[in-house]
Amino acid sequence: MKILVLGSGAREHAIITALRREGDGPEGGAHDIVAAPGNAGIAADVPVVELDANDPQAVTTYVLENDVQFVVIGPEAPLVAGVADALRTRGIPVFGPGRAAAALEGSKAFAKRVMEEAGVPTGGASTASTLAEAEEALAAFGAPYVVKADGLAAGKGVLVTSDLEAATAHARHWLQHGDVLIEEFLDGEEVSLFLLSDGHSVAPLSPAQDYKRLGDGDEGPNTGGMGAYSPLPWLADRFGSETAFVDEVIETIALPTVRQLASEDTPFIGLLYCGLILTPRGIRVIEFNARFGDPETQVVLPRLETPLSTLLFAAATGTLEAQPRPVFSDEVAVTVVLASENYPGSPVTGRRITGLEGAVGVEGVSVLHAATDLDEVMDAGGRPVLRATGGRVLNVVATAPSFAVARDRVYGVLEGIRLEGSQYRRDIAARVAEEVL
Repeated sequence: MKILVLGSGAREHAIITALRREGDGPEGGAHDIVAAPGNAGIAADVPVVELDANDPQAVTTYVLENDVQFVVIGPEAPLVAGVADALRTRGIPVFGPGRAAAALEGSKAFAKRVMEEAGVPTGGASTASTLAEAEEALAAFGAPYVVKADGLAAGKGVLVTSDLEAATAHARHWLQHGDVLIEEFLDGEEVSLFLLSDGHSVAPLSPAQDYKRLGDGDEGPNTGGMGAYSPLPWLADRFGSETAFVDEVIETIALPTVRQLASEDTPFIGLLYCGLILTPRGIRVIEFNARFGDPETQVVLPRLETPLSTLLFAAATGTLEAQPRPVFSDEVAVTVVLASENYPGSPVTGRRITGLEGAVGVEGVSVLHAATDLDEVMDAGGRPVLRATGGRVLNVVATAPSFAVARDRVYGVLEGIRLEGSQYRRDIAARVAEEVL
């Protein structure tokens, strides 16, 4: 197929990498893949086009004029902008929910309402439109305080704190942009589970765990994610097996949600991201997203043995139920994010990145680009200079037979990458590596 992948981050780079593994056709795979707008790393793998991925008309026009057969939408913004709706109106298969169903991520209040009506287990929450309402809800729920921006916030809208003053300030800031949710604090291990949906059935991928805090030991502010690993061997201790855990999530969370949306004439066609927490009272939903999670995608897809295009196209065309359950490798995967100085606040951009050649030939290792571009300036070797253009810059990913080996591979490569002021966590998958020795 000729496939257009919309997006410019490491998640999209991971999707494209998985698609390129299929077959032996052009560009290293069975498909003709184009990305928009992409980044420097993606551009090294597939052609990229300058296209506003958030503009439904621009995307539809490009697809029709260039005989694109299938569109995969990576980030949340094009979904909330209605890009999938515009494509479906013209009969173009697209992986990603329409605007109405994407409100599952675009509005946390909408998601809570859907969960309540579907009987999905989640924490209590109160929507606040004014600071007085937020302060009342904070007092009612008590510490630790959980404050969330209702709309899209690029991973920066959530604050969990025992400091009432900080919680109030966070609510005050985000109330300038819309409603906020004050939620019940839930304690336990967090799990990310992706489920493909064709609007009426679901197919699960393998669970992962990500690290939201900036610093080691889960210190510092929330970020878009600083690393992840998959699978989660400790799930078997509580549920008997990964499969048993996944089946429980399907029956109690994913299918009820998909069916509720279908009953409201807003079918969810795409990737249902379930952000879960394992509390003493059982599995609870922290949040839903309407697309592949970042950085969890970077560790889930390298382990996927079923062709990704088959799964995505089946979801887009309503034939997911006919597909066998996705199959995953027994190998583990770990990714660590290299971020710019001052991330997640006001990251310093434009700085030069060097040392990526150290990853070439390292077994099981790939470098996925998140926010990079090539400068017109050439280095001493006559090559364009690679520069950082955002907060999360690169993901180093490693697969291996064990977490200890995967971690060694990732951190060995990271030590050789140079970006002035850069930062990364050094404890990604450390605990699970020790536990399974």
